[in-house]
Amino acid sequence: MTENKKERWSAIILAAGKGTRMKSDVVKVLHVLCGKPLLSYSVDMARAVGVEKIAVIIGHQGDLVREAFKGQGLIFVKQPEQLGTGHAVLQARDVFRDYEGTILILCGDVPLLRVSTVKDLLACHVSGESVITVLTTILDDPAGYGRIVKGGKYGSVVKIVEAKDASCDEKKIREINTGIYCVNSKFLFDAVAEIGNDNAQKEYYLTDMIEIAVKRGFKIISVIAPDSFEVMGINTPEDLERASVYL
Repeated sequence: MTENKKERWSAIILAAGKGTRMKSDVVKVLHVLCGKPLLSYSVDMARAVGVEKIAVIIGHQGDLVREAFKGQGLIFVKQPEQLGTGHAVLQARDVFRDYEGTILILCGDVPLLRVSTVKDLLACHVSGESVITVLTTILDDPAGYGRIVKGGKYGSVVKIVEAKDASCDEKKIREINTGIYCVNSKFLFDAVAEIGNDNAQKEYYLTDMIEIAVKRGFKIISVIAPDSFEVMGINTPEDLERASVYL
């Protein structure tokens, strides 16, 4: 591992949600896809791109998740209440208190992501010298997804608007947030500590870190995943079936 701080990676995997739309008593990230729990795909991805440590944010049925992945060198962090993605990431602050590098944020329910896509995300984060790099994709029908709002001289990302909070014009944007990011570690934990919950869901959105970065004059870029299917989250049994066919 090089001593260059820009090439130090660690990962946070968000895996605390219950997954009510799966219509099952089993927590979403333990649902099996082609013989492996969903969470395994994100863990394998983090390892494939060479991260130093992996923190998994757990909540619903957290003990079962710990048991399923024991002995794998993961750091499990409990999110006692599911108050949003920003709140989830904040729980890992102590794990990375003295860490200087880049945090790769992955979702435990996005199993189809390609290693090449994440390597491209990391490479663009370094070459672009951005404090946040967002993985996005383009959808013909972006309904229900957070929109990527761009502006300024270079057309960089200025905010991510959740679907329920988007204006009519913002809902016309087809570039959407996948929930996967590279973020400078020091900025990340400073930012998530500032995030409020003044929104339709009354949750602490991780996406609000974008506006914090803009106010501080930092650069935020997006990297578009060419295949929107690989960034699909598994939310329903039908999604799981489609992912199985795809693999």
